[in-house]
Amino acid sequence: MVRLTMDLIAKNAGHKNRSEEDFGQYVQKLTHLNLSDKNIDSIGDLSFCKNLRVLYLYDNQINQIQNLDFASNVTHLYLQNNRISSIENLSPLKKLEKLYLGGNYITVVEGLDKVGELRELHIESQHLPPGEKLLFDPVSLNSLAKSLSVLNISNNNIDELGQLAVLENLSYLKAVDNRLKHMKDLEGVLKKWTKLRRIDLTGNPICQKPKYKDRIIVQSLTLESLDGKEIQEMERRFLMNWKASRAARKKSNERKTDEQAANVEF
Repeated sequence: MVRLTMDLIAKNAGHKNRSEEDFGQYVQKLTHLNLSDKNIDSIGDLSFCKNLRVLYLYDNQINQIQNLDFASNVTHLYLQNNRISSIENLSPLKKLEKLYLGGNYITVVEGLDKVGELRELHIESQHLPPGEKLLFDPVSLNSLAKSLSVLNISNNNIDELGQLAVLENLSYLKAVDNRLKHMKDLEGVLKKWTKLRRIDLTGNPICQKPKYKDRIIVQSLTLESLDGKEIQEMERRFLMNWKASRAARKKSNERKTDEQAANVEF
């Protein structure tokens, strides 16, 4: 296995034959580092990389998030397709905006309560134990409530979204291939997501419900795309008029029923 160290960076950057001073200057100026698919199993001391903004470590064998104290300027962290089982040690990443953790072994979304500027979280397709679903720690969700805009939770056996209602600035939810099946649960969170622009629920049982698409379009007036298809404004207006007409008929029928009941009693 391979440990991520300054020597590995030097080797991949072609600095083997340059002076130590020259390499030191190089790593201090480094803003992007791509060490994906290098069979890395652990993160070592990268303390000289203080100006690093984007770190690519996907498709490795990393089993723990660690030694990121240097990473106060990192905005994008790519750790998908590793062997990570816990979200931890991210508090030094004060400027982190995008976190990619898809394809790991995480069972609980936690450890994000100190990451105050996170805008995107990609945590799709975790290797979960049989019969289990991805869980969400309320403390982390509340910490992300005002910052998180994009969330990818696809293929994680998720059967309800109620906990995610606190994410008030969510603009895009990708929840493909889960176990969502209750329209009332979905309609409840759509009321809270007043900035939602895109949602993709393809591959969930809920997609087979009668008038599934119509009910979502009517419920979320900000939505521009559903399951990868653009929502036409004419379509929304038609459905809104239909809903209003149906509500008016229902109210009229209830009034007539009340009048008839009153006449009978008289």
